[in-house]
Amino acid sequence: MRKLLANLCGWLASLLPRGGGTHAPAAGDEEFEDLDPFDPFPEPVRLEVGDVFDLHTVRPREVRAVVEEYLLEARRKGFRRVRLIHGKGVGVQREAVRAVLARTPFVEHYADAPPEAGGWGATVAHLSPRDEP
Repeated sequence: MRKLLANLCGWLASLLPRGGGTHAPAAGDEEFEDLDPFDPFPEPVRLEVGDVFDLHTVRPREVRAVVEEYLLEARRKGFRRVRLIHGKGVGVQREAVRAVLARTPFVEHYADAPPEAGGWGATVAHLSPRDEP
């Protein structure tokens, strides 16, 4: 979970404008003295994990790791079906997502989403139920 949050925080932070927000740090501003300009979120940001995950904002080099963590968390939450939106493009993200799905033991099967849910721009994966302790 922490790894997922760290990965998600990284790509979320990359979307924000540098210096972000309405208050620009000024010299001597105590609120920003210890702020790392390359890590605007020193504390983990909690994101709600649902049954749909849009990967458009995830850096390509992080897609595999983020999808792995997402699948673990989605299964932990009891989702039996998830939809990963990777986009249509040339298929690089689609193949990265499907490579992770193919090697994940609790993924029963996966396929293109129905046309009204993204078609070949999204993949629906069916997860086996979590074993109860």
